[in-house]
Order: sequence, then structure tokens, then C-alpha cells
Amino acid sequence: MAKNFKDKVREQFSRTAESYVRSPSFAQSDDLAEAARMLQPTCDDILLDVACGGGHSALYFAPLVRSVVASDLAMQMLKKAQEFISEEGGVENVTFREADAEDLPFPAGAFTLLVCRIAPHHFPDVPRALEEFHRVLRRGGRMVIIDTLLADEPHIAEFQHNYEKLRDQTHIRAFTQTEWEQMVVDAGFILHETTVQKKTHDFQEWAKRSGLSRDEVQQLNKMFIEASDEIQDFFQVETFAGEVETFTDNKVLISASRPPKKSPQAGNK
Repeated sequence: MAKNFKDKVREQFSRTAESYVRSPSFAQSDDLAEAARMLQPTCDDILLDVACGGGHSALYFAPLVRSVVASDLAMQMLKKAQEFISEEGGVENVTFREADAEDLPFPAGAFTLLVCRIAPHHFPDVPRALEEFHRVLRRGGRMVIIDTLLADEPHIAEFQHNYEKLRDQTHIRAFTQTEWEQMVVDAGFILHETTVQKKTHDFQEWAKRSGLSRDEVQQLNKMFIEASDEIQDFFQVETFAGEVETFTDNKVLISASRPPKKSPQAGNK
């Protein structure tokens, strides 16, 4: 499944790269400031941006660190991210590398910081990706993962999965906070902090960003309109004249680090 699926991911995000680069939802968001608070970057840090998308995270962190490597599975997305960062100007410490999050082409311990933003729900094997994050981080290196948070309530989670899949067939699944924390610990990280932020989406921009046709957007709109009052309340769905204007979901931010190397004294005790 993985190879064929990843080809599909490349195709999807190559086709929609420009809309992701220009999306205000990615460019203007409080999650990057929160991620910076968690990571505490310094001018000595080397940061890996996994599944960099339009390059917004790389651009945000570039002035705060020594260098950034922006990686993505889709070469066309990387090209658009490079164009975007070049257009913004003032940043000369970002390099770009085609890379699979589950098989990163970097040596062990190559980075002191890592960020992965709104991408893991597209990964076929998130635990494998976390193992790779652990490998490429230096001992004591810090990581922040940001992604869509799955609701704890099964019927709401099912609705969430269905609308995400209808919008983008490369969506695999989101995870609950408990699931995320367990996966991070299982991968060998020290879990430091988990926070949740609400994010309000302009429905039309959100739907069209993934390349949906007009009929597909209307099908997605109908799904929200016909949802139960409980689900509409949970996602704070705002409508006008039978059209969804906005809805709000939750994003989880997870801060963790690779354990530091034990001192010889500690090992002899």
C-alpha cells in the first residue's frame, strides 16, 4: 500500500501546491508561535522541517536558528516552497530536500530541532516516522509535532474522519491526544508538554485548497449542514443561507525531546 499511496500523495500535493503556499490558514496561525515557545530555538540550532508543505514553518524558524532543512515528499511542493521563501526575502539559511518522513535521507543525530506541522495524518506509518524523527535528532534534541486532533467521542471522530477523507483522499487518520502521547513515548522520546489550540477555517478556502470540484465542495457542505446539532456544536459550524461559512477544529501540539546521553558516572551507579 505504502508505495502506491505515496505516489498518490505526491500527485495530490504537486497538483495543489500553489494553493497551500498561498493559504492564509497556514501562513497566519498561532501554532507557529506556540511551537517556538516549546522549542526555544537558538542561533546554534539546526532545524529539520518534515513535510514542509508551502514552507511557512521553515520561513518562520529560519531567522531564529543557524539553518533549516525543509523536506517534503512532493518535489513540486518543495519548488513552490522555495519560490515562496525566495519571494519573501531576507532568508538565506534554508535548504530544500526531497524526503519521505518514514525514511529520512539524513544521518543519525543531524539536527538539534525538528518540527512537523499538519502532516502526520497523511503518513501511512506514524510510529515509523517517529522512529525516524528520533534517529535524526541529536541526543537532547527537541521536537514539536502539530496536527489535527481526533475527537475522543467515537461518533464525532467518525464524522471527522469522513469529512477529512471526502475532502482529501490522501488523509489516512488523525489521532487523539492519548494516542499521540503514547506513540511519542513508545518511539523513545521524553514527552514534555501537550497543548490544544482551536483553529477556525474559512470553509470555502479550506475545501478548495485540496482541489475539490464545485460539486465536491457542495457535497462536503451538505455533510456539515445535515450533521447533528451535537456535531455542529462541537465544530462550531457557522452557516448562512444553507452554506457553511466557517467551522472550528482542534490542533494538538506535542513537545518532546530525545533523551540526552547518560554520563559515565550515572551508568556506573
